[in-house]
Amino acid sequence: QEHYGGLKGLAIAWIGDGNNVLQSLMTSAAKLGMHLRIATPRGFEPDLRITKITEQNSKEYGTKLLLTTDPLEAADSANVLVTDTWISMGQEEEKKERLKAFQGYQITMQTAKSAASNWTFLHCLPRKPEEVDDEVFYSPRSLVFQEAENRKWT
Repeated sequence: QEHYGGLKGLAIAWIGDGNNVLQSLMTSAAKLGMHLRIATPRGFEPDLRITKITEQNSKEYGTKLLLTTDPLEAADSANVLVTDTWISMGQEEEKKERLKAFQGYQITMQTAKSAASNWTFLHCLPRKPEEVDDEVFYSPRSLVFQEAENRKWT
């Protein structure tokens, strides 16, 4: 909101794990007027109960919801590209399996070519290079440090 001046009509592309951060975004995006485009590998989708709530919210608030396994499809015309850790606390034993499952999900400038011309990048940190490459993470379009600062005030 701080960057775009408002949230209504923005398209958010989540590329990564169907984790708690995504599920929080799913329960709020439509209520704020945002379209949500989600790409997760098979087997790493968000909770089905949350997905059903999100589908209902999208209908009620007139927003679009896309669920796919294709990161470039999710990124298509998105204003904001978002990812999070692929290996959360307590999942360390799954690291090898998860890294294999998430191949092709790293956000890169190639991913951003599909996005809207005014795209930005968010990640709630800490970030691993396999999730987003340095070129995107340290680019002027990356808002990760402003995002981190905003958490300080909440």
